[in-house]
Amino acid sequence: MALVVQKFGGTSVADLERIRTVAARIKRSREEGDQIAVVVSAMAGTTNQLVDWVTEIGGPHYDHAEYDVVVASGEQVTVGLLALALHAQGLPARSFLGWQAPVRTDGTHGRARIAVLEAARLRACLERGDIVVLAGFQGVSADDRVTTLGRGGSDTSAVALAAALGAERCDIFTDVDGVYTSDPRIVAKAHRLDRVTYEEMLEMASLGAKVLETRSVALAMQSGVRIQVLSSFVDGTGTLVVDEDEIVEKQIVSGIAYSRDEAKITLIGVPDRPGVAATIFGPLAEANINVDMIVQSVSADGETADLTFTVGRGDLARTTGALEAVRDQLGYREIATDGEVVKVSVIGVGMRSHAGTAHTMFSTLAERGINIQAISTSEIKISVLIDEAYTELALRALHTAYGLDAT
Repeated sequence: MALVVQKFGGTSVADLERIRTVAARIKRSREEGDQIAVVVSAMAGTTNQLVDWVTEIGGPHYDHAEYDVVVASGEQVTVGLLALALHAQGLPARSFLGWQAPVRTDGTHGRARIAVLEAARLRACLERGDIVVLAGFQGVSADDRVTTLGRGGSDTSAVALAAALGAERCDIFTDVDGVYTSDPRIVAKAHRLDRVTYEEMLEMASLGAKVLETRSVALAMQSGVRIQVLSSFVDGTGTLVVDEDEIVEKQIVSGIAYSRDEAKITLIGVPDRPGVAATIFGPLAEANINVDMIVQSVSADGETADLTFTVGRGDLARTTGALEAVRDQLGYREIATDGEVVKVSVIGVGMRSHAGTAHTMFSTLAERGINIQAISTSEIKISVLIDEAYTELALRALHTAYGLDAT
């Protein structure tokens, strides 16, 4: 008998009929002989409504601990309804909230991190033959306050549960049937990957592929939890997210990802002296603004430089405000911004052992007249910043260039 954790997102439990469908799917798994523990999100749209109520009644400076009390209530409804639906299918089931498990977290309300998931109570329930239904997204702090893990936190809850129980795998049911080589809404020839490594999935998740939440993938990699991404609405084998050792033939490039959440900032005429970068990025770090791609070009006389970097689009105004506040210290001539850029990335563990990946990317874009504005790399990723107008052309061209088109 295999122990499997199944996680169902908001679209999978969006209404009572879908909750009944989920219960029927769980029953099929149970009849196949598996022990099942389930993690669920709030019904689609519920969390957004709860957040709106908090901001409407609490104002812009609401108490974050009370925010968690409110938004965690969405999952409380879902676990109760799913347990009832399983009872109606003739299956023994018990719902648990985060504090009942307990899922112990730090005290960072709205973005808590799991410290430990104490599984003894849940394991005892499974050993009695019951199906465990755990509320995702929520936990409890050391001072017994309800906490939430941030958007997408139910994925992390599911992986943490699988790790704590020593489950064979963690099945993530969502509204897509797996991980694709690129966005199939843009690249018609994109196809589903049978397997992808943790590292590749981590890069894809951080670069705009919204199939899995980034922290859940990092936790799975750390804990050795195998994840299977499946559709709630169509049967299929989905995509397995596994250790690199489980993939025999590694593609040079496994996928092409993109992120529209990019804004470019250029400081023109910055004095080229030691410590200037610290003066620029120090205030941004203090404001909790994440800086991504950085490019510096020094003038011919060596006296000044232009410094270009990217931030999230939502941080553009805050970033320019922070830089204007230290303009006298920096001594730059002017600041230029561009919110119509996109980051396109090629990802693959095979890049470690194959040369020429970057050349293929750069030449493919050049042949189509697409200018590269910034570049960043990691061991298994190359990202470029381009004009947003060329997003679809770049994705399709690169997908073909790396031999990823479905045949």
